[in-house]
Amino acid sequence: MSPVNPLAHWVITYGCKLGLEMLCDIQKENWESIPRQGPLIAYTNHSGMLEAPLLYTQLQPRPQLTALAKVESWDNWFLNYVFSLWQIIPIRRGEADMTALRSSLEKLAQGYILGISPEGTRSKDGKLLRAHGGITLLALKANAPLLPIAHWGGEHFGSNVKRLRRSQVHLRVGRPFRLDTGGARVNQDMRQQIADEMMYQIAAMLPEEYRGEYSDLENASAHFLRFA
Repeated sequence: MSPVNPLAHWVITYGCKLGLEMLCDIQKENWESIPRQGPLIAYTNHSGMLEAPLLYTQLQPRPQLTALAKVESWDNWFLNYVFSLWQIIPIRRGEADMTALRSSLEKLAQGYILGISPEGTRSKDGKLLRAHGGITLLALKANAPLLPIAHWGGEHFGSNVKRLRRSQVHLRVGRPFRLDTGGARVNQDMRQQIADEMMYQIAAMLPEEYRGEYSDLENASAHFLRFA
């Protein structure tokens, strides 16, 4: 990645933060529990483009912060500029993108927060989609703590702006944990089970109408999650 211009980074980051706080009523819960240093995989539900600038700017002033985003985002000149400035890592969806995996592991080894959306695809109605198992591979290789962050309300941002209305956006932080497979060989089924367990942590923090594929919390398990 090319060197970051500190002034441009500050202007874009805090310009976005100010703009979002003017356009949104942002309600944060348990935000103070987010570690101020050290590697961390912060994973969240994916319901639109708002969450990327929202979470990035709200996690400031911590400088060691990056995320994964679909490589197609770089086709847009504005997103290309901003995501490059923020050192966001492009990932090719639908394939084993080892370049993105290596970049993610390098950033985590340097003590970064890495943001990721396990669903991979944006939910158009804000309801949870089934997660992909790829986050499991990354988390196990990094051996970094994971932190679930649930958000809702941002899916109405576009329509609210057109009506000159502020959007009420909620951000809720869960309990940090690590993965523990007990030394078992991790196959595809196990990766999916772990990803589902992680998503149930998100679902439990969301209002019922947003839980989607993870609506039945009675099916939630935490066999591979070890809470701090």
